[in-house]
Amino acid sequence: MRFAMLGSGSRGNATLVECGDTIVMVDCGFSATETRARLARLGLEPDDISVLLITHEHSDHVNGAARFAGRHEIPVWCTRGTLAACARAGLQSAETFDPQLQLDLGDLQIVPLTVPHDAREPTQFTITDGLHKLGILTDTGSITDHIRRRLADCDALILECNHDSEMLEYGPYPEPLKARVGGPLGHLSNAQAAELLADLDCGALQHLVAAHLSEKNNTPALARAALAGALNCELQWIQVASQDSGLDWRELLTPV
Repeated sequence: MRFAMLGSGSRGNATLVECGDTIVMVDCGFSATETRARLARLGLEPDDISVLLITHEHSDHVNGAARFAGRHEIPVWCTRGTLAACARAGLQSAETFDPQLQLDLGDLQIVPLTVPHDAREPTQFTITDGLHKLGILTDTGSITDHIRRRLADCDALILECNHDSEMLEYGPYPEPLKARVGGPLGHLSNAQAAELLADLDCGALQHLVAAHLSEKNNTPALARAALAGALNCELQWIQVASQDSGLDWRELLTPV
């Protein structure tokens, strides 16, 4: 099992998870043309994608979904609430899942994770092949016990580090946007992400990726420092997904 990211941030998001003959794409926030170009950088073509999962209706996660999936006949899955809210983005039909139930897609098992975010029925996911577990947590404004339970014992974790609280407070955003981003239905700060890590058993963790960094209210150095402090690890062990280049393939190994 391995994973990669086409890009992560307010201008577009997409994550890939591969096992056997199954490749799941989580979100498609880039145009269809840009998505194809970014897939090619990872050695993939659109026809390689088995399923497109949508977390929620915000444009940086769904902007290219309808056109990309429609053009390449890729099945789309999301919650009923997300589908209803995606009409503006042109997504008129999709398979829907219950956010409380596991979804089996080819060689991968998807467990939805409900999160507090200002969207209709948002989800994040844990994804497993039966041996390894990847947690994906972005676009949540606060941490719940449900999130802590679902992210226990991950082998890899993609974790939102959207903003540094001080940079957000003194940064260029207007006050209503600052309140939204930093509020309980907005996005996780570096400190919140670090607090979550401190609550988790990270003994099996092979990869930790800081994701969805704000280009105006955070820096990779600050995100790395917060997460490394929580894990008591070297700064460079923390990986950072960028907006422009995403994250190259990372493989999950089975312990001998």
